[in-house]
Amino acid sequence: MRPGIHPDYRPVVFRDKAADFAFLTRSTLTSTRTVEWEDGRTYPVVDVETSSASHPFYTGTARVLDTAGRVERFERRYGRRPEAR
Repeated sequence: MRPGIHPDYRPVVFRDKAADFAFLTRSTLTSTRTVEWEDGRTYPVVDVETSSASHPFYTGTARVLDTAGRVERFERRYGRRPEAR
């Protein structure tokens, strides 16, 4: 790697405010805010909207959509189309 052209890659804490969950990883993101981690060291912290702790795909709390009800409501609103022959 050429020196002086790459961003600083260091430990950063990502904090999911919605799930009250935080994890320490390495990143090139910068932040002016810091947090004291479990190991006693201070790291930059980046607040995120969604993480594996709050996203439905990872938590298994995805909603099941009522597709039959939506189709029936559409047909009531716009009527059934005549079938092509």
